[in-house]
Amino acid sequence: MREDIQKTKLDKLENIKKSEMEAYPEKTERSMTNSKALEQFDKLTASEIHLVGRVKSFRPMGNAIFAHIEDGSGKIQIFLNKQNLDGKEFYLFASSVEIGDFIEVAGNLFKTRTEEKTLNVKSWKMLSKNMRPIPTEYFGLKDTEELLRRRYLDLMMNPETRELFRKKRLFWHTVRHFLVKDDFLEVQTPVLEHIPGGAEAEPFLTHHNALNQDFFLRISLELPLKRLLVGGYEKVFEIGRVFRNEGIDREHLQEFEHMEFYAAYWDLKKGMKFSEKMFKKIVLEITGSLETEHNGEKIDWKKKFPAVDYFKEFKKETGIDLKKEITLETLKKKADELGIKYEPNYGKGRMIDTIYKKTVRKKLIQPCFLVGHPLEVSPLSKIDPKNPKKVLRFQIVAGGSELCNAFSELNDPIDQKNRFLEQMKAREAGDAEAQMMDEDFVEALEYGMPPAFGFGMSERFFAFIMNKSIRETIIFQPVKEK
Repeated sequence: MREDIQKTKLDKLENIKKSEMEAYPEKTERSMTNSKALEQFDKLTASEIHLVGRVKSFRPMGNAIFAHIEDGSGKIQIFLNKQNLDGKEFYLFASSVEIGDFIEVAGNLFKTRTEEKTLNVKSWKMLSKNMRPIPTEYFGLKDTEELLRRRYLDLMMNPETRELFRKKRLFWHTVRHFLVKDDFLEVQTPVLEHIPGGAEAEPFLTHHNALNQDFFLRISLELPLKRLLVGGYEKVFEIGRVFRNEGIDREHLQEFEHMEFYAAYWDLKKGMKFSEKMFKKIVLEITGSLETEHNGEKIDWKKKFPAVDYFKEFKKETGIDLKKEITLETLKKKADELGIKYEPNYGKGRMIDTIYKKTVRKKLIQPCFLVGHPLEVSPLSKIDPKNPKKVLRFQIVAGGSELCNAFSELNDPIDQKNRFLEQMKAREAGDAEAQMMDEDFVEALEYGMPPAFGFGMSERFFAFIMNKSIRETIIFQPVKEK
């Protein structure tokens, strides 16, 4: 069957070539987009215009043909008959053009009896001959995995997918504009690092041939940006790819777009006020509303985000009081009791975080600031002077998802070194996501870094407000070979 289709397409291609028409020309005489032709219909009826697009429908009717072509702006109907085209040109179109081809058509606009704005074609040419059958709107690809694997077919068939990625561009544009307007400096830092840091994640390893050294792909933007605060900048941010060698689920991928900003002399309270304002601006710009939906829940972004205390909610859901000394065995026993899976090599911090995610987090539906995280789960955050078991950190949580991470940044080099040493113990015990010792970063802190607020979020937030998995909102992604 496939061979027959391929042969038919090759025959049609041969027809084009025999007619001395180019099947893949370099140049087109396009005069405007399809949407512009439709918008300015009344002004253009007396003019000959040139339009282009992919053939989306094809309806031969004896000596006439109706079809639709689609460019990046939209679809328009075209009409061809033997009165406007000589017999040879009409026959070539009828016998050689099919759904999926890119063509250029020239003619005048008119309205059909059903009042549809249409181009009456006087001449045409092939722009790109299609050589594979295009999935149809009704009987085409429905399998999500195949659509993600061959995203170009998803984009070709589904205008809503194309619109999704236009919104994603607006998402990052809104973030960038919001920060630049507040005098933040945008910078670019290296993707290849000797030591990956700034997050708890397993990195990817690669080899640099020219230097003959192994490098890691960055898992975060944090440590280079904080070095810039040491260097004298006060407000910096970066939007860029990060790479984490972790599992795939609705909220996690190995490669994704991430943003972090750092502001010297800001405290957590100022950071919370700024972050809430930014989140509301983003939601309104992308969705046109301050109410979204996520997994069947209505999410109301209009209200002031309340602060939710980590310790208080953890005790309410588990009965464990994190203000007291808690052993690793107690945490594992509680996890077993609640049916929560964990790895045998998990340390105390990882166990607290795992239990929290399966108990507290999933019940935080409306936007809120989760505050007062345990020291064990926050190795780069400043200790709360009012409670040494807590750190100065918040996450904006909604719909049971963590949508950002923010800290009063640790700038004590001695404390930072000790935190790294504790992380290294966890690595030695088998925790591949624990952080590595970064002596260079500690040395930078020894030169002095001002008190600062740091904030990070990924495109997970965009996926959240679009009510989609993060996989659906990444235009191309790594997939397993068949």
